[in-house]
Amino acid sequence: MLQELLPQAERIAAKLKARNETISVAESSTAGLLCAALLAIPGASAYFMGGGVVYTRQSRAELLGVTEQELTGITPSTEPYAALFARKIRGKLATTWSLGETGTAGPTGSRYGHAAGHSCIAVIGPNGERSITVETGKADRLDNMRAFSIAALDLLEKALG
Repeated sequence: MLQELLPQAERIAAKLKARNETISVAESSTAGLLCAALLAIPGASAYFMGGGVVYTRQSRAELLGVTEQELTGITPSTEPYAALFARKIRGKLATTWSLGETGTAGPTGSRYGHAAGHSCIAVIGPNGERSITVETGKADRLDNMRAFSIAALDLLEKALG
């Protein structure tokens, strides 16, 4: 699965290194695949400042410092929630770029009403924020994790220009 992500990660790494820019990642249903892909490229310490798998309320509070007040009006597994993840990790690690991902890999849906195969991804950088929602329509956990990771790296690559 990681092997599939490497061509995208190599292009992203080259752009970040050439511009002397940095990135941080807060991911959930991609389970560390985004961090792994970006770190698999030699020289990653030049651009990758850190990241984490934010999978529970406890990790959201402890790793990102998200307060209950900040969650007012934001439903988990939505674009605003992914953007909150991206904003928080970017602020904590003071990076040029950040990537936030949240979703439901499957095989079942979430308690928030999202079917398996639902992911929201946000990228924040010097030129603003962008976010997307991915719906695979599949219940296969690994297929969804792969699809979400590819979509996240695509969004990041487009944002980088």
